[in-house]
This record gives sequence, structure tokens and C-alpha cells, in this order.
Amino acid sequence: MQARVPLPVRSFGQTNRPDAWWIYTLLTFVGLSAFVVYSTWAAFQGAHYYSGPYLSPFYSPELFGDSQHAWFGPKPTWWPDLIPFSPALLILWAPAGFRFTCYYYRGAYYKSFWMDPPSCAVGEPRKGYRGEQKLPLILQNVHRYFMYIALMFIVLLALDAVKGFWFPDPASGKGSFGIGIGSFVLVINVILLGGYTLGCHSFRHLVGGCMDEVSKAPLLQKAYNCSSCLNRKHMLWAWMSLFWVGFTDVYVRLCSMGIWTDWRLV
Repeated sequence: MQARVPLPVRSFGQTNRPDAWWIYTLLTFVGLSAFVVYSTWAAFQGAHYYSGPYLSPFYSPELFGDSQHAWFGPKPTWWPDLIPFSPALLILWAPAGFRFTCYYYRGAYYKSFWMDPPSCAVGEPRKGYRGEQKLPLILQNVHRYFMYIALMFIVLLALDAVKGFWFPDPASGKGSFGIGIGSFVLVINVILLGGYTLGCHSFRHLVGGCMDEVSKAPLLQKAYNCSSCLNRKHMLWAWMSLFWVGFTDVYVRLCSMGIWTDWRLV
């Protein structure tokens, strides 16, 4: 015989957990809110996003702009006059979409912003479960496509990091090799973003998870194992890269404004 035992329905916030479960939820809410507010503000500035060879990752690649990093020159003529122009508005949708649809971040902001649920074994403010099978949440499945774009951004940011070692020489009019604090800031940014992106669940599936016996493809198995290693610390990579990409923009911005001095080591 089979018997159906109804599960207890908790009211919002009700739980038997004795620990301070709300701390992690609160910190996640504060951390993500702070990043969204700052990155939105920085994206609309359209100024102080480059300093010498350094280009803020919020503005890379700079398709149109006023710096020497711009691919196609200054502001395009087709840009509407009613909308403030900023090079970041042309490209920031791609890394933002990758983060927003990330499997880890989905779980994080579902809990901290939507209380769905606030934490494990804690009552939520709704009684039904919809999942991600209907609009608008079914659109989260585009994450795998944003991942392809994110991989291209890693390459572009790596090129920016290399350029960060070549400083303009006013005397010769050419660039000369050098090492500044900002050079390391850009390199660390690529490493952290690379660790986050290459440990992505979709990338892990791409390089080996789609095979029934990945051991029969030694090269794919090595890539799969490396991605799995990064994936085990995916939350750590996500937060470290989020903090550092914001710090990188702050560093370049303050150097451009003359508030910070980029100390040259070489």
C-alpha cells in the first residue's frame, strides 16, 4: 500500500533552523545590489574609463569612443540624441546577460531578492512552484548562448591586459614596454573572469559533459576535468571576479581622474 503524507507548509520566514540563516541571504542582497548600482552608474558615465594603456572592462571592447582603444572611431552619427552616449551601453549587455542567467547567480538572487525560498528549509511568501518552464523565466535557458559570447570577451580582455604593458612614449610616438600596478590589475581581472567562465556549468557540458564516455576522448577528458575543478569553486570564482571587475573599473577611473597614481615598476 502507498500512503500520501502531506508536507508541512511553512509561513513566510518560518523555520526550525537554529542558525543565523538570513546572514548569507542579506550579504548576497547587499553585494549584488551594490554591484548593479555601481556598474549602472559607471556604464552611463561615458568618461574616465581609460588611462594610458588601461581600458576599463566595463567598456571593452570599445566599439565607438574617444580613446585610442576605439575600434571604429568616435560616437556614431546614428546614435539617438535623446539617449546619453556611452561606449559601455553597446557591449555591457553581453557580460551582464551571462551573469544574470548563470546557474549560481540564479539561485543566489532567487533567494535574496525574490525569497524563493529565503534559504533552505525556510518558508517562502508563495505556496506554488512554477520553476523555469514558463515565461519569463524560461528565457534563462539562453545562458549557454551568452557563454559563447563570454568566451570571446575573455580573449578580448586578455588582449587588453597585454596592451596594459605597453605605455605611450611621447618622445618617440611609439609604445614602450613597462609594468605598472594597473598592468597587474588587468591581468588578475582576466584570470578571475577566466576561472569563472571556464568553470561555468554550460562550458563544462560543452567540453565533455555531452559525451556518454568522456574517457574515450583523452583531450576532452582533460578539459572536462579542468573545468570540473574550477566548477567546484564556482561560487568563489563568481564573487571574486564580480568584485575584481568592479575594482578594475574603479582603479582605471581614479587613475584617469588623477586621484590615484599608477605606480610604474618598470
